[in-house]
Amino acid sequence: MNANLKIAPSILAADFARLGEQIAEAEAAGADLIHVDVMDGHFVPNITIGPVVIEAVRRSTSLPLDVHLMLSEPDRYLEAFAKSGADALTIHIEVCQNIRQSLQRIRDMGLRAGITLNPDTPITDISEVITDIDQVLVMSVNAGFGGQTFIEQSITRIEQARSMLDRENPQANLAVDGGINLTTASRVTQAGANILIAGHAIFQGENSIGAEILALRKAAQST
Repeated sequence: MNANLKIAPSILAADFARLGEQIAEAEAAGADLIHVDVMDGHFVPNITIGPVVIEAVRRSTSLPLDVHLMLSEPDRYLEAFAKSGADALTIHIEVCQNIRQSLQRIRDMGLRAGITLNPDTPITDISEVITDIDQVLVMSVNAGFGGQTFIEQSITRIEQARSMLDRENPQANLAVDGGINLTTASRVTQAGANILIAGHAIFQGENSIGAEILALRKAAQST
């Protein structure tokens, strides 16, 4: 059993008319984090939510809020999302002009700082700032929409990221987002991930949210 394993339901797939209720159900079932995808319609071809919704989510749960900023200019909004109640901000290395400075700004606000890598971005791009991060998020689908199929080459990328972190920053988390379900969960944990971000598999599964979280955790811990 992986004691560091964390399940992070992604509210992108939730029913926003019942958002507070569904988050409460996820928390009661043992979810470790709530993952929030922020998209600007520019960096990715979709528009989702902003700080106001995160404030509402913050009032709905005591769980840490892991906020993934899929924005062309994340530096403009770091303070706003910090004030809205985020506990961690993860930014894309592909868009930051000075990634080390951006990470330091996040940490200076008392938040955990993470880097996200799109499927086509070399894992080695994190090399220069690997000791400055609290989390690496490997995207296992193309960022922008939920419900996509897991990209098989992601397993090798997760293994590479895990190896780099083990050498340089073993305390950092390794998260994976995209196509996480009962089939892929054990594969990504065996590759070295310890945070599984799942939306459709939890909020749009055949069973209750709580049952899906329990099943996903069991699958992730199987060998």
